[in-house]
Amino acid sequence: MTRVRIKDILKTTPTNQTITVKGWVRTFRNNSFIALNDGSTNNNLQIVVDFTNTPEEILKRITTGAAISATGTLIASQGKGQTVEVKATSVEIIGDSDAEKYPLQPKKHSLEFLREIAHLRFRTNTFGAVFRVRNSLAFAVHKFFNEKGFLYIHTPIISASDAEGAGETFHVTNFDLSNIPKDEAGAVDHKQDFFGKSVNLTVSGQLEGELAAMAFSDIYTFGPTFRAENSNTTRHLAEFWMIEPEMAFYELKDNMDLAEEMLQYIIKHALENNLEDIEFLSQRLEEEEKQKPQNERSELSLLDKLKFCIDNKFERVTYTQAIEILRESNHNKKKKFTYLVDKWGVDLQSEHERYLVEKHFKKPVILTDYPKEIKSFYMRQNDDGKTVAAMDILFPGIGEIVGGSQREERLDKLETRMSEMGIPVEELSWYLDTRRFGTCPHAGFGLGFERLVLFITGMTNIRDVIPFPRTPKNCEF
Repeated sequence: MTRVRIKDILKTTPTNQTITVKGWVRTFRNNSFIALNDGSTNNNLQIVVDFTNTPEEILKRITTGAAISATGTLIASQGKGQTVEVKATSVEIIGDSDAEKYPLQPKKHSLEFLREIAHLRFRTNTFGAVFRVRNSLAFAVHKFFNEKGFLYIHTPIISASDAEGAGETFHVTNFDLSNIPKDEAGAVDHKQDFFGKSVNLTVSGQLEGELAAMAFSDIYTFGPTFRAENSNTTRHLAEFWMIEPEMAFYELKDNMDLAEEMLQYIIKHALENNLEDIEFLSQRLEEEEKQKPQNERSELSLLDKLKFCIDNKFERVTYTQAIEILRESNHNKKKKFTYLVDKWGVDLQSEHERYLVEKHFKKPVILTDYPKEIKSFYMRQNDDGKTVAAMDILFPGIGEIVGGSQREERLDKLETRMSEMGIPVEELSWYLDTRRFGTCPHAGFGLGFERLVLFITGMTNIRDVIPFPRTPKNCEF
């Protein structure tokens, strides 16, 4: 008989129909009641076993973590907490689990412990909810851009360029590391390597995305990116996924409009399709918040935070206006910021971004027109000679969630800026060709997918929203 998912069974009206269900045992009590879960929902299905007619050797093997198949009659449940249950006529053990050795005992486990057994944490309620939401968000990203007529481009994972110019790249080589060829000057001879040059894992698909936008007008990339940034924080990963649209004939305002529309679309999709999981995560966050001092607790519940972002038009403010607001704020004057805001030109910290969203405007904020000195070489220079047409979107509880800009389409300006910042013009000649042959205004932005998942699930550590986190000194599984 075809297996029926538990999620579907729980929505079914029982008419004494015979069904087969398969999953993993969460608990087995009184030799009669199995709580079964197959990952389609956090809710378990109760299987009622007739222990008097079930062989003893089968009953002994129904242990926490075991995979089983149960066939029986779907009936209305008399017990609390469920509307239906299965009165089993047969139970088959598909895969045994030694209850004494199985790490996920039926009790509360810390997130730190679960990170150590990331290969099994999918089976918990918290991570079941997180990764079902993550799946839904990824689908929503593709759906949004597909409905807009965008082309999905796969940009390379192995690249010879460092798009950000930050130098925090992972090198890729085919050399025997115990015998690396050197040239006459004693430097690594990359000409003998697999690609014949120094290459690295990509930090961004943006530059290649721009090339595609100059032919297809509207494209997006959605793939893994890598940063060799030695940051052991709750907000950084060495391997993460990025959503990067690039649009020809777009200026900064068009870019902001698209990013705002996309974020609201994705959040709405999650609330419409994953409400049960989000409500569970919201409750979990509420319990976690109770352990914190009152002044560190969030003013909004997770559900309120998500509705906050879809119910409010995003406030648009220039960097210059934001600096003035922050500098004149009581928070700054009373030295409540860890980093005081004293002059124009400083890079805003997460605490400043959150103040603007949560305390001052009380709505999501788009900051624009940053000082060119703190932004990347490819951003379009404004007429004032001091700022660039950049934009960051700030969300409650997280700060920056999207970073983007109108790209510099004028060849002479771009080459001058690259020289000023020490970016090798010759090595990026292919990129500059888009400015030599049919240049036009264009724009794009980047959204770190894990930051989005972090925000929508209410988790507080980015290592808990990607299946197998890659961080400094950690590359397990």
